[in-house]
Amino acid sequence: MSARLREHATYEDLVQVPDNMVAELIEGELYASPRPAGPHTLASSALGGILVSAYQFGFGGPGGWWILDEPELHFGSNVLVPDLAGWRKERMPGIPESHVFDIAPDWVCEVTSPSSGRLDRQKKMPIYAREGVAFAWLVEPKQQLLEVSKLHERQWLQIAVHGGADVVRIEPFTEIEIDLTLIWGPATA
Repeated sequence: MSARLREHATYEDLVQVPDNMVAELIEGELYASPRPAGPHTLASSALGGILVSAYQFGFGGPGGWWILDEPELHFGSNVLVPDLAGWRKERMPGIPESHVFDIAPDWVCEVTSPSSGRLDRQKKMPIYAREGVAFAWLVEPKQQLLEVSKLHERQWLQIAVHGGADVVRIEPFTEIEIDLTLIWGPATA
């Protein structure tokens, strides 16, 4: 479960959080979440694998992107860690030497869970909008849903909701089809 650990927190407070937690600074508050559970990890890894192949390496897709797992995004005093983020290489020609990414991505993906969904939606999505991230996906593995939002005048417009066994082309990655069953993994009893 995501927990607010401290108000008026600093980056020094964030680095003191144990490595088995994901720590973020959001509007001066320190939040920490446990490492993701299996369905969350599977969805993030599978989606990342599909996008990296086509968009970072250009196998079966156009290339031209960096797609990264859990980058540490620095937006002023805010430090956010999306599950996945992507930058067009024309905007970010290379990967920074440090762990700090201060160029806003073109796309973020948050894989939500009961413990992280509220934080992702209420706290992080407004910051992504304010920072000019063009597209945001919210993936809910348990419900087998993928919500797609596009930035318009610094506000999110939900442009699509996909789920189950859909095979889809999703902005900003419309050049390839994504079989959502690959993201959810095998059905469990």
